[in-house]
Amino acid sequence: MSVLIFVEIDNGSVKKTSLEAVAYGAEVAKMTGTTATVLALGKADAAALEQTGAFGASKVLHASDDKLTHENSLAYADVLAQAVTQEDSKIIILAKSGLGDAVAARASAKLKAGIVSGVTELPVINGNFTVKRSIFTGKAFSNVEIKSDIKILVVQKNAFEATESSEKATIEAFSPVLRDQDFQANIVSVEKASSELSLTEANIIVSGGRGMKGPENWQPLLDLAGALGAATGCSKPVSDLDWRPHHEHIGQTGIKVAPNLYIACGISGAIQHLAGVNGSKYIVVINKDPEAPFFKAADYGIVGDVFEILPKLTKAVEDLK
Repeated sequence: MSVLIFVEIDNGSVKKTSLEAVAYGAEVAKMTGTTATVLALGKADAAALEQTGAFGASKVLHASDDKLTHENSLAYADVLAQAVTQEDSKIIILAKSGLGDAVAARASAKLKAGIVSGVTELPVINGNFTVKRSIFTGKAFSNVEIKSDIKILVVQKNAFEATESSEKATIEAFSPVLRDQDFQANIVSVEKASSELSLTEANIIVSGGRGMKGPENWQPLLDLAGALGAATGCSKPVSDLDWRPHHEHIGQTGIKVAPNLYIACGISGAIQHLAGVNGSKYIVVINKDPEAPFFKAADYGIVGDVFEILPKLTKAVEDLK
């Protein structure tokens, strides 16, 4: 019996959010007296899979069939269910993402498993099995008891700190049965944003709003992002005006992020934007309006002109280096 952790692969490497899920799953395995097994699908570097051992996994089941290279939640859920049967797993862990939510929901139906998404803490196991989850886009929390035999937990990004060791996991080939009905639609091509850093994986994000006054004024923000090694984002009005590409839109109707540091430049802080960033560990707001709503959600606030403050911050970062 083992705790089974589904990980997502990007360009052969395990995503950072999935490594957090591995660390979380390894702690749950300790609590339940079992081991942590990783399930990886598609093409992946052996070294990257072995690295999951540094976050607590003892074994990796790797299904490397070419059909599993592209994200297919129908096929992934079926393969996950087969892995659960092979490993006799009672607890399944996934990182919260578009793919993670889709796979978890389908696997839950297949396995008749209780599912909780947005998990923020380790479970409390005292005869019952209770987990804490984020609700109402991070405005509140609820404690949920799972009574089913098989339990699926979808872990919120940055909810659990992943500490790394020098251990390596063993890799075991896994050959699931792939059903033809899961491949009725074929993915012909995949186009990804050209940005070097993914917003969902970035530790630091520098984001701009209408206070940047136009696309021609974005360079100071880009300079700060470059100095910090950060990804760049924007508010919905900015993407709607085509000042920045739509894949940078952060918010309730865009991408939801949870970096260690989120720097908002000239963003007033509408509730829809706050819903997309309230998982961030630290929020820094730069705005010339001291009454901007975003200041209420900020850990640190700077009242002033972004075009004066951004170059000073960039210089300070470069001096520290």
